[in-house]
Parts: sequence; C-alpha cells; structure tokens
Amino acid sequence: MKTKYIDLIEQTYDFPQKEFQLAENNLHFHGIDLMALTNHYGSPLKFTYLPKISENIQRTKKWFATAIRKHHYAGTYHYSYCTKSSHFEHVLNEALKNKIHIETSSTFDIDIVEHLKAEGKISDSTYVLCNGFKRDEYVDKIARFINNGHKNCIPIIDNFEELNLLGDEIHENFKVGIRIASEEEPKFEFYTSRLGIGYKNIVPFYVQAIKDNPKVELKMLHFFINTGIRDTAYYWNELLKCLRVYINLKKICPTLDSLNIGGGFPIKNSLAFDYDYEYMVDEIVNQINQACREANVEVPDIFTEFGSFTVGESGGAIYQVVYQKQQNDREKWNMIDSSFITTIPDAWAISKKFIMLAVNRWNEEYERVLLGGLTCDSDDYYNSEQHMNAIYLPKFKKERPLYVGFFNTGAYQETIGGFGGLQHCLIPQPKHILINKDDEGNLKTRLFAEQQTAGDFLSILGYGKPKVSEPKVLRNKKMVYQP
Repeated sequence: MKTKYIDLIEQTYDFPQKEFQLAENNLHFHGIDLMALTNHYGSPLKFTYLPKISENIQRTKKWFATAIRKHHYAGTYHYSYCTKSSHFEHVLNEALKNKIHIETSSTFDIDIVEHLKAEGKISDSTYVLCNGFKRDEYVDKIARFINNGHKNCIPIIDNFEELNLLGDEIHENFKVGIRIASEEEPKFEFYTSRLGIGYKNIVPFYVQAIKDNPKVELKMLHFFINTGIRDTAYYWNELLKCLRVYINLKKICPTLDSLNIGGGFPIKNSLAFDYDYEYMVDEIVNQINQACREANVEVPDIFTEFGSFTVGESGGAIYQVVYQKQQNDREKWNMIDSSFITTIPDAWAISKKFIMLAVNRWNEEYERVLLGGLTCDSDDYYNSEQHMNAIYLPKFKKERPLYVGFFNTGAYQETIGGFGGLQHCLIPQPKHILINKDDEGNLKTRLFAEQQTAGDFLSILGYGKPKVSEPKVLRNKKMVYQP
C-alpha cells in the first residue's frame, strides 16, 4: 500500500520536473538544496533565484524570433519588464543583463529608471514606456527624463487630458502611445477597463489632438486585458478588435509603427500546469501579420510588458510547521512560523494558488491538513492546491521538524505585503536570501534582508529606539535575548 508523501506526489503529478528534484528525501529547486538553505539561514525565509529571470526572458525572445522567421514577419520584437511586479534592484539588474526595455506605472518608477541610467544599466536606446494614470508629479518626472535627453521615453496616454499636461512640461518634440480601454469578460463587474481610451474614441482623439500637433508623434498603440494572454475566444476577439484600430490609425498616421500587447503570460501555479507559450506567440505573430497583410499596411514592431512572467517563478518561501492543532474530528491545523497574509498576501487577498510542497520527510506517511498562519485573523490560512481541494503533507511529528515551501511567489508579494514596513499583527517580515550562480555555475547565496525586529516596528510606529530588555528564560531552559 502506497501511503508515503512521495507516493502521493508521483501518483498525482508528473514528478520529478525540470525545476523540482528529490535527493535523500529532501526537495531541491533549480538545484538548490532547500533543507541546506533552511538549516543555514533558519526559517521562515524568502528567496529569489536570480537566474530564472534571465531564463524566462531568453525563452520569450527565442519564441518570438522563431515565429517572426516562420511567418516572414517584417517587424521586430522588444521585451519590456513591468517594474511594478518587483522593483528590487537585484531584479532589475538581472533583467537588464538581457538587453530589455522598461515599463513604468507611477511616479517613483522614474526615479528608479534615472538611477539605473546614471549607473549605465540602461542607455539612450532603452525604451521606457510610461503607463498608468498620470498626475502632476508623474508628468513632471516623465518630462524631466525626456528633457534630459532620453528620447525613447514614451508616455502611454491614458486619458484625454494627459497629452496637454505632458506638452506643457516637455520642451521639445516627443513620442507618445495610446492605451486602448479593452472590454472585459462578461464575468467582470464592469464592461470596460478604467485604463486607457475607448476603441471608438482613439481615431477621433488622434485626428483632433495629435495629427496636426507638430510637437507630438504617435508611435505606439497599447493593448492589454486583465485575464492575460490565453487561448480563448475572448482573447483572440479582443486582439482582432485592437488590430482593426491599429490598421485604421496606421492608414492616417505614418509615424505609428509599434503595437504593445502588454503582459499576461501565466506562470506555473501547479505541478499540473499546462500552457503552450510557443503556440501562443506563434499565433499572435500570425494574427498580426495576416490582419496587416489583408489591410495592406505595414506590420508593427511588437512590444510586450511581462512582469509576473519575468520574475514570478524566481521566488519562493519556506516555513516550518511548528505545531498541530486538532480542532475537531476532521480538521487538523498545521501552524507555520509566519503569516500568509503578510508574506504571500495574494493567497489571502485574491485566493491565488502557488505550488506548495513539503521540503523534507518525503519518505514518510502523509495526512490531510489545513495550514494556518500566526496572526489572530481567521483569513490567515491556506487550504487547497490549484488542482486539489485539499492539502496533504507528511504527518506532523514534534520531534521531527517539517518544512513546507511555496514556489513561484516572486511577483508582487513583497510590494503588496509592504516589505520593510508594518505587518498584520506585527508578524515580522522573514529574512530574504538572494541566490545566483558564479562563472563556473556554482550556486552562491547572500543575505539581502534580515528578519524584521521589534525595534524596526517600534521605530515605524513612533516609539523611538526601544530599551534593551533583560534575557528571558524559556521553558526549554535555553537563553534568548530580545532587543
């Protein structure tokens, strides 16, 4: 009878997989010995495996290059990174090794871009695409960046007023894009995205505000839908509607030469994940090529703005199961040494699922459990996997610590969780480890951020520097010092 955790995984999924391997009953992720990492740094911890960022960028560039050759596509492809997915310097540094471009979302993004340019990480040839709803400070910083000589900074017009606001602040001629307000799927609570300008208004807006404006050049049409790039009738229908707008504009606007299809590639959220990226890229290029050929207009250069796909699969979190509570005849709660609300907030806020696996003890019997966080909030839990309505882990044994890992958590979780700031119930942000490879391909780690302390919280809350407390003696007689 197969009752061990490894039996369950092998019966349920195709395992092992490229990024997940097993060695001596412990889980390895991209060759990283997770138990060795945990033993060295302790738990809870979060980590970023930087080489995965470059890998996903290069995969995407290869897919587009292949499709462009296959369809004899006359345009070029440009990969942009959506910075709001993760603004960390180590993420941008890794991504920019791959000769990519940048997409910004708000005011302070421009400060980051200026810093990167001052350090030589981006050049004048780097496109900086400025999305988002733009108020005075964002407009001022975009204008400053362009006025300082970065001609490839392209503000994407989100509403009718922005063009005049930018024109008042930018000294010389400048390029712009226009964002299409896409229509959402019927399941949404609203029909049309709040971002961008409606399909029917784009050509009239160009004619009235841009065509005869000697200072402004329309270069790009921007298209994005919330549900992402998926092989559905809805997606292909919206793409064709976008292409009709592009074709109509191109016929009266010779400077228009780029189509930005936004982001939206999904990331792996289960061991059963199945998505044909290469097919989707091939079909997108084919659809654009075919529509433009039939309309007898030049094909556009294609831009993408992948955020989650760039950085999401590089991240992970490891927790220890510190206690088990039997709350009734059916439910066992495994309590972790951190909080889901604070460390992977998407799991709590939008019920997002991540890959969850035991880190150790794979050769032992399993049980069905619920995972609970440390906050006193009833929503601080994780109760099911993407393709299973339950969680199964090796049986809890107090004398044999159990560790669990959550994987592909690298996008949005730190910024949504308020990295370095206050956390719900003052649960500290865990330590963060960066993992890279040296020139010989050996893994190397470094501590990016220590776990938050009581002093960090007290300082944020205005209590000033706390006094050092006396040592406390715990029940196990071990001495611990609390700052």
